[in-house]
Amino acid sequence: MSLDAFWATARRSCPALPCELPEAWAFGATPEQADELLALVLDGIKTATASSLQDYRVSGDPLPREGDLSIVLDGAGRPRAVLETTRVSVVPFDQVDAAHAHAEGEGDRSLAHWRRVHEAFWREHGEDPRGVTPDMPVVCERFRLLFVA
Repeated sequence: MSLDAFWATARRSCPALPCELPEAWAFGATPEQADELLALVLDGIKTATASSLQDYRVSGDPLPREGDLSIVLDGAGRPRAVLETTRVSVVPFDQVDAAHAHAEGEGDRSLAHWRRVHEAFWREHGEDPRGVTPDMPVVCERFRLLFVA
């Protein structure tokens, strides 16, 4: 299904959605990660995500803001869900808290697991030339699921 067709379907289901097509993106850096993390969202387990602030700076993409809508793609690039950002904060890596780690829904949902997995992810895929440091700014985003294809 094309993004336009997906958005038209979402708007029929949720008439309050605006006409303008929001940004579309996938979780993670690989199709497998996209599918795995999307499944957690669709199951109602994952209600948060985190990104490196430096990755936003390098890409030129704007930071998410409360109220932003987005279309989440699966690993094959197909639109699957609409999310609304409910909260955004930027905190140092070592100050991401256990509540955020739990809301991300991955692994055993502990802060230790979150730190281990995210450090490995940003070491492999991040744009910060300093690498992962305790003071690395992390964009912590909370969201709610509005529509599922």
